[in-house]
Amino acid sequence: MIEGILIEGLIYGIMVLAVFITFRILNFADMTVDGSFPLGAAVLAAAVLKGVPSPLALLLAFGAGALAGLVTALIHTKLKIPDLLSGILTMTMLFSINLRVMSNKANLSLLKTRTLFTSITDLIAGMPPQHTVWALVIFCLVSVLFIKCILDVFFHTDFGISMYALGVNPQLIISQGMNPDVIKTAGICLANGLVGIAGAYAAMYQGFADVNFGTGTIVAGLASLMIGEFLIRSNHIGLLTLRALLGSILYRALMYLARNYGYYIHMTANDLKLITGILIIICVVASKTGLFNKSRTAEKRKL
Repeated sequence: MIEGILIEGLIYGIMVLAVFITFRILNFADMTVDGSFPLGAAVLAAAVLKGVPSPLALLLAFGAGALAGLVTALIHTKLKIPDLLSGILTMTMLFSINLRVMSNKANLSLLKTRTLFTSITDLIAGMPPQHTVWALVIFCLVSVLFIKCILDVFFHTDFGISMYALGVNPQLIISQGMNPDVIKTAGICLANGLVGIAGAYAAMYQGFADVNFGTGTIVAGLASLMIGEFLIRSNHIGLLTLRALLGSILYRALMYLARNYGYYIHMTANDLKLITGILIIICVVASKTGLFNKSRTAEKRKL
């Protein structure tokens, strides 16, 4: 139970970090996530089935996600279409593209294909099953912490600080002679590249890639992000990314409890989307009542 929650929480935590970049750093409502998540899974599955090594397939998944983010950014910056609609348009188009990537199949099985996850289980073959699961937990933890550290370092660079400032005060960026469209495009590409990696990890963990993988992903990401904001109040970028990961794990734990013990209150798996929506509503109401106002102000003053 705990192992599964941790693995899913860490894998989807990569996606939550991406949502943190777009929604909190850039102040950009990016719906591309629902399309770039299954895109990453589809690219990885198609690549490994053709014999491409898993590490290279992960890079391809990142590149595919970044390319999807680039499309959204160009639609928004060049065609002057609102951010929300830009993401929805890209997400819609990606459904067809994902089918193309998977050779017009709704799903691709990886159960008989060697991936990073199967390589880890093969290394400790013969050991008790629980040891295998914990090996996957450690692998996911190391991977996610590596990504987190890279993001922490990035947001302490001049470009990262400029990206953060863009979401708070775009006029400041313009007055400094920088092009806000370039910075925004880079941030959206980075975020969706991370979503592509999350989708690839999810495909390796579940053993298949499906064209409907991304349904509700952005909603789950927002719920995880908002839950994390209840846990830690800080203006330090390291803690901001940490709380996004913790929020993802806690969200997965809540979903697990709802799936397995919800029958006590006559709830079924069909009610999970309802639970997610209620969680987001609660978080939004709490923020509007001033619960987050002080911490948000501090976060905008200092990275």
